[in-house]
Amino acid sequence: MSESTEIVVIAKIPCQPGKRDEAAAGLQQILDHVESEEGTLRYVLLKDTTDADLLWMYEVYRDQAAFDAHAGSEAMKAVGHALGGVLAGRPELNFTSPLGGKGL
Repeated sequence: MSESTEIVVIAKIPCQPGKRDEAAAGLQQILDHVESEEGTLRYVLLKDTTDADLLWMYEVYRDQAAFDAHAGSEAMKAVGHALGGVLAGRPELNFTSPLGGKGL
């Protein structure tokens, strides 16, 4: 099994009570932006099915440089400001790397 250079981030995004839809709407600008990021391979916003105040983001980057470019982008800074009043805390980022499986 060869090791991948892809970076996979699973972000847990806690929202203020009753503000999940507002947070999802605020994240739309970054969903639109990543369409033009060549190194961002997947960027999927998910709603939790058991917690009405929780979102998840599944992100796959070609490599560390692609993640760094995304994280440092002006669009990322702007979305952080847009979510200021609707999040219940900082997103929790879990960094992983694929080992194997369907779709790799």
